[in-house]
Amino acid sequence: MKPMWNNRNLRLLVLGQASSLVGNYTLKFALSMYILEVTGSAALFATFLSVAMVPTIVLSPFGGILADRGDRRRIMVTLDACAGLAVLLAALTLPLGHALGVIGALLVVLSVLGAFESPTVQACVPQMLEGEDLVRGNAVVAQVQAVASLATPFLGSVLYAAVGLVLVLWGAAGCFLVTALLECCLQLPPPAPVEGLGVREVLKQDLAASGRFLWREEPGMLKLLLLAALVSFFLAGILVVGFPFLVRTVLGLSATHYGGAESALGVAAVLGSLWVGLLAGKLRPVHLGRAIGAVGLCLL
Repeated sequence: MKPMWNNRNLRLLVLGQASSLVGNYTLKFALSMYILEVTGSAALFATFLSVAMVPTIVLSPFGGILADRGDRRRIMVTLDACAGLAVLLAALTLPLGHALGVIGALLVVLSVLGAFESPTVQACVPQMLEGEDLVRGNAVVAQVQAVASLATPFLGSVLYAAVGLVLVLWGAAGCFLVTALLECCLQLPPPAPVEGLGVREVLKQDLAASGRFLWREEPGMLKLLLLAALVSFFLAGILVVGFPFLVRTVLGLSATHYGGAESALGVAAVLGSLWVGLLAGKLRPVHLGRAIGAVGLCLL
């Protein structure tokens, strides 16, 4: 582990991601609680979240292309700075009225930025590490995300109940801007220049190469992606919409109770990421099938 942590770029990336995830998760928790409290409707709550997810679904392939072709450091700095400024603007305009409209617009903006941010961060780790350190580095990034999902729901519930939504917005904006400053210190080699190709040609070439890779060269990867999408199809609605609606509206519990429940889910995420990191070399496809079967039994 020591050689991996001697990598200055990895330390900066992990610290930046920790700051960004704390701000992002705390903000989304507070926004979700506010929407649910104001509307009191699972249908409206689901509509807000669904509309906000559309840009991520549509733009993620283009985010991957940008991560492959562009300057990753500059991309991450720009995206986090834009996220911070967007949240600051929402904090300033929210007290003026039309709160649901402001929150809906903010969720869409963050979704657009996230579609480009996530592939770029994931592409940075292989650029920093190699060999066994690469596996460990990916596990560390996953663990940071899991720890953030563990701590931020409770933090978000406490802050939301104590200071209100506007101050949570200010705090989240600060987290995004701190992340942008840390990313300014990254030292990554510039991307290889693409000569003789315009933007349209690059998009067409890269999308065709991705499709060819999935359909012809690695069809098993395509099946794995479809499997992940199928599992998410059944689980996402339960976790993102059904769970908070049951806790807050059906059971009538407070935002603090819901934050504690979300943090309990985060414990499982931390344990899962640790387990995968320790047993990465021993895991086989049959283990994935057993895990999905166990999820089905829990739902039943």
